[in-house]
Amino acid sequence: MTPSSRDSGPGLRERKKQQTREALSWAALRLAVEKGLDAVLVEDIAAAAGVSPRTFNNYFEGKAEAVVWRHFDRARRMADLLRSRPADEPLWDAVVHAVLAHTGDEQQTPDPEWTAGVSLMVAEPALQGAYLKASAAAERELALAVAERTGGDPDRDMYPSLVSAAIGSAIDVATRRWLRADPPVSQAGLLRAALAEITAGLPEPRR
Repeated sequence: MTPSSRDSGPGLRERKKQQTREALSWAALRLAVEKGLDAVLVEDIAAAAGVSPRTFNNYFEGKAEAVVWRHFDRARRMADLLRSRPADEPLWDAVVHAVLAHTGDEQQTPDPEWTAGVSLMVAEPALQGAYLKASAAAERELALAVAERTGGDPDRDMYPSLVSAAIGSAIDVATRRWLRADPPVSQAGLLRAALAEITAGLPEPRR
């Protein structure tokens, strides 16, 4: 084995693990939206992802964790992109870029059947607990990235956590509005609008 192949080995393994997690999480989400979380079996998810139930259990503790993993993974990707933005770029400009880069096409509107299924799915008590756990981990990831950009300490300074919580709130509010919108609207467009309100300091609306 050459040095170069040794160096690339762990990276390849991690990429394969990431691909397996993505496949399982997407299969879990799709099936839960289509059938309802209670009606979906681990065996169904594993088969849809092309792996064994044992492989599923190596990655996730249960169906709910598999569904909400996508939420955490998106935050992790946002944090990585935030770290890669130019150091002299204003923080909130970098935040908006990092968040919207992982939100989809602003011109694309969702299938009403899909949003209706998602609305039913997110109301499942089993999923809500898993989502709260994933959200806490997601906020931590983003807070660490903000702290690196601002030179703060995420364990002592409130600012990184406040920014991270504001990002999470913008995502949650935009998502809830997206699920209720009639006619359907772009989730990315709603998120851009929510972030614009935050970056403006949440000025009181004119009546």
